[in-house]
Amino acid sequence: MADAKVIPFDDDRSRGSAVARPSRRRGAGSRRKNGEPAQVLELGEIGENGPVGEVQPLHTGAPGLDDVPVTGEERPDEAGGGLERRIAGGLSFLRRRLTGDYEVDDFGYDEELTDQVLMSLLRPLYEKYFRVEVKGVENIPAEGGALIVANHSGTLPLDGLMMQVAVHDQHSAGRHLRLLAADLVFVLPVVNELARKLGHTLACAEDAERLLGQGELVGVMPEGFKGIGKPFNERYKLQRFGRGGFVSTALRKGVPIIPCSIVGAEEIYPMIGNAKTLARVLGIPYFPLTPTFPWLGPLGAIPLPTKWTIQFGEPIPTDGYPPEAAEDPMLMFNLTDQVREQIQHTLYKLLVQRRSVFF
Repeated sequence: MADAKVIPFDDDRSRGSAVARPSRRRGAGSRRKNGEPAQVLELGEIGENGPVGEVQPLHTGAPGLDDVPVTGEERPDEAGGGLERRIAGGLSFLRRRLTGDYEVDDFGYDEELTDQVLMSLLRPLYEKYFRVEVKGVENIPAEGGALIVANHSGTLPLDGLMMQVAVHDQHSAGRHLRLLAADLVFVLPVVNELARKLGHTLACAEDAERLLGQGELVGVMPEGFKGIGKPFNERYKLQRFGRGGFVSTALRKGVPIIPCSIVGAEEIYPMIGNAKTLARVLGIPYFPLTPTFPWLGPLGAIPLPTKWTIQFGEPIPTDGYPPEAAEDPMLMFNLTDQVREQIQHTLYKLLVQRRSVFF
């Protein structure tokens, strides 16, 4: 191969070749075994192993730059799009609140504020603190009026709020529960305004009938203060359900009655005593004494992190009764007793199934 000719790069350029070849870097391995420089052969020349072909790039297995798919995570402009939309939505919400460009119904219910703010504040308590488990939510109709009747307990009415979140978050239609509350709720500053915004209204037949007539889902806790303020040694024992006014309302509107049993609320503030004299001075039904309140001051007002279960029972229909049935005291007594017994039986069943108060 002594006749092989090495064409210098300068000569190649001087010929005015139309194809410009990139410079090549010679590595340490480009020498012969005897130390002599290896011959550099150009395309088309004949070497020891035959004609020199075009050098092909090595295949590394990695896709080329143009072949790499671009996902949403790799696009900073799109990744920040969700955040920008949330910020824009928040600013728009604030603008509407400041300018008064929002709607409330005749009862003061503010659906936008409830969905975007109040429910978001209650949800961590519902999901993380009390870890509420919901059963039988399919028994709540997807549309039309219905009356949910539940037991009441816990010293403070957190059970009603948790039931409200359960209906909204767990029901397939995302329905809003309109709770009937006691007079005291609507005379307390701040509490009154928040209750109205959440859709609560006075526990009277007129308001309940009007809401049911509009196809709303209405919640009532007939035990009232007798249930929420009962001592700890009477926990999960239902108190008297009043005179059955909720049954009369359901009969007038022909809506189903849905019993609801709540387990876990009784232990959040174990009420071991009642300072009746102080309660009379303050004008409240009871002044609770618990193992932590008022002995620990504000810390004593923190509820215990119990595990909750809320179960909605099978609906009791009322649309099959004649209009005058709402004035039949015996029928109202029987239906009231039926609802009460169903709630009490379910409470006992859930208590037997419960592993622990806190887990």
